[in-house]
Amino acid sequence: MDAVNGYDFKRNKYMPVFPRATGKPTVYIEGYPSEDDEPMAATGFHGVQIRTFSDQLARYFNTESSVYIGIDSFIYYYEGDRTKFVAPDIYIVLGVEKYPERRSFYTWAEGAVPTVVFEFLSDSTAAQDRGAKLRQYLLDIGVAEYFIHQPEGDKPPEFRGWRRSPSGEIEGIPPDAEGGLFSQSLNLWLRWEDYIGNVRLLRPYLPDGTPIPTSAEEVQLREEAETRAQQAELAAQQEAHRRQQVELELEQLRTQLAALEEERS
Repeated sequence: MDAVNGYDFKRNKYMPVFPRATGKPTVYIEGYPSEDDEPMAATGFHGVQIRTFSDQLARYFNTESSVYIGIDSFIYYYEGDRTKFVAPDIYIVLGVEKYPERRSFYTWAEGAVPTVVFEFLSDSTAAQDRGAKLRQYLLDIGVAEYFIHQPEGDKPPEFRGWRRSPSGEIEGIPPDAEGGLFSQSLNLWLRWEDYIGNVRLLRPYLPDGTPIPTSAEEVQLREEAETRAQQAELAAQQEAHRRQQVELELEQLRTQLAALEEERS
């Protein structure tokens, strides 16, 4: 089994099971602003991290029609009060339709709240990400899991996660020996690695440790698989040609032997 087919098989095996939402996709509700004057990424580090991580998640869930991935867009979580909103760097909602794309996400209209939220720390948001947002996401909104990560390589590493316990309390997600955290909701390991350009990238992995590729990595995997297939086909053709040559030489030898026996007789 080649790397691409092997990854596809594992992805189907480990894909989380989740219920469908009770609402319907809602592109926009009048009276709820869908944008502000803030830039999408606070720093270049955030830009690289958000693009890379969202790409990996999109590639992982591309076969699922009921998974929505939001990137720095508003989540309104209290009908009638447009001050009750958040705008996470990345959030994943299991059970709602992937399309159409939304201007904002309205929990009461969709019949679902984000399952997992990711915030990438910056100087201006770190205090809120570690403090007020923790309770806001997990208790006020009802998010199942919340993760924060420091993508700037010059700053000390910081990767932490929390989830709601069965009793509704906030509990920390314990790291493994290498500092990785396991998302029960996504059935994925989350680990960080250093990257060219002094970016500390958070990346998702299947439960068996298989990395989820980016679009560029998946293209490379498919190109390598195609190259191996072409090499195998060429080798098979060469082997078939060699066998034909051997058969031809044997046939010529049989003919020569038959001629010699005829002369002797």
